[in-house]
Order: sequence, then structure tokens, then C-alpha cells
Amino acid sequence: MKIIGVDIGGTKVRMGVLDDEMNILLDERVPTTFPLDELLEKEILRILKDHPDVEAIGIGTHGFVDSKKGRIVYATDLLPGWTGTEVKKQLEEATGLRVEVDNDANCAALAEAKIGAAKDYDRTVCLTLGTGLGGGVIIDDFLLSGGPNGGAAELGHMTLYPGGVECACGRRGCFEQYVSGSALRRRIEEAKLPYQPEEIFKVDDPKAKQLVSEFTYDLAVIISSLQATFDMEVVVLGGGVSDAADHWLDELKGHLETLWLNPIDIRIAQYKNDAGMLGAAQLVL
Repeated sequence: MKIIGVDIGGTKVRMGVLDDEMNILLDERVPTTFPLDELLEKEILRILKDHPDVEAIGIGTHGFVDSKKGRIVYATDLLPGWTGTEVKKQLEEATGLRVEVDNDANCAALAEAKIGAAKDYDRTVCLTLGTGLGGGVIIDDFLLSGGPNGGAAELGHMTLYPGGVECACGRRGCFEQYVSGSALRRRIEEAKLPYQPEEIFKVDDPKAKQLVSEFTYDLAVIISSLQATFDMEVVVLGGGVSDAADHWLDELKGHLETLWLNPIDIRIAQYKNDAGMLGAAQLVL
């Protein structure tokens, strides 16, 4: 079986043709332009001309997604005009193929759970520490997603500090305002430190070390809270912040020793930038 996997980002859309063993047979990137639904239809139809044996399409996208209907319930201004788009319906009518749609962090979690860092586990929570904080949950081999408002497993918008830093979702104190790449940058600026986020974990500076300790402690509190909710066997950490995990993972585990209900495995994501596209294809499988 051949599948088109699509990973939609704010600046580029990555599209691939994959087989059912997740071998990437075609890998393309196009700039994200709007209207986005028109871009997708045009590019997918173009790929299908050269790959007429494709049987289905999987799409991972930013935003709240009603995965049953394949509809974008809500997307921020990162993807203008995307809110309300009936992606599944439009593309199935245009291509005649089955189409599955879900949130991009859910797709990344699916890739890690099925073929990546968590493939040996049944209950997985995946956190992507990128610009924001994405989350995906696999319970007994099934992806928790969708819901009437498309908000299932939107872990980044659970509350860590009530009344805290304002979030793009309109609330205050969300997880992603404390343990994401943008949160790390804000913390550095507020501390008036002369470092970039990719440097902060590596420098021998007492103020930087304190900032990292606060960052990893907040992440530990989040993980322990999620454990009480999902009783997962493993947490997979991905996203750009995880690239420096060699410098902060031990500190995170140290904080967790005082917070665990029961110790569980912490793993770094295997599929980095490929996870979204691979997971989108996994939606079909």
C-alpha cells in the first residue's frame, strides 16, 4: 500500500509518498501559501499523476482538528483562513481517495509510538518542545484525538500556573508558556541573559543554570501530572528543545524522582523532523 503523508507547517508543507513499511519513496517541500486548501489540492493531484498507485492520504496539521470529520475546528493566524476548512471532504472529492486528518503533534506521537522511540510500549505520552508545546497520547495502542471541539490531548494548553503568562489560546498559565522554545526565549530575556535558547543549557553561568533548573522542574511537574491522568509507560520528548537533551535530561530525571507516582521511562524522539509526515501516513494504517 502506498500513502501520501502531508505535514503542514506555517512556512512549508512537506509531502511524501510512503509504503506501508514507512519507506519514503518521494519527499518534497513546498512553501505554505494561501488559500491552503487550494495549495493542498493542487500539489496532491500533481503527485498522484506520477504515483497513480497511491491508495490513501494522511494529513497532519497545526490546529484543533475534528479527526472524525477531518475538519479544522480552530487554527491560529499561523494558518490564516484554515479554521473551518473541511479538509477530508474536499480532498476526498478531489482525489477519490480515503483521507485522514489530525493534529500534527498527534501525528508525531503516532510515529514514535508505532515505529519510533516508544514502539515497545502500549501507553505513551509524547511532548514536542518546539515553538509551542505539542502533545499526543497513545492509550493501549489507540490515538487519543478529536472530540467535538478538536481539543483532545491538547496538552500544551493545560494549566501549569493559574493566572500566569498569557497564551495564544487566550488563557493564562498554559504548559506551553513555560516549557517550549518560545517560553525558553522569554525566560532568557526576562533574566537579561546574553544567550540564545540553544546555548542556555551548555554555558557555565550560575544564572543560566538556575534558569535551566526552573525549566526542567516545570517540565517534571507537567510529566508527573500527566502520569496521574494517563498512567503511561513512557514519555517521549521531541521538538527543537530536545536536541540539547544531553545537557538537561539528567536534571529533569532528578526532579522527577521527587514527583513520580511510579518511575517510568523518558526517551528522546527518534524521528525529529520526519515524525509529522510519518505519523500522517500512520493515520491511514
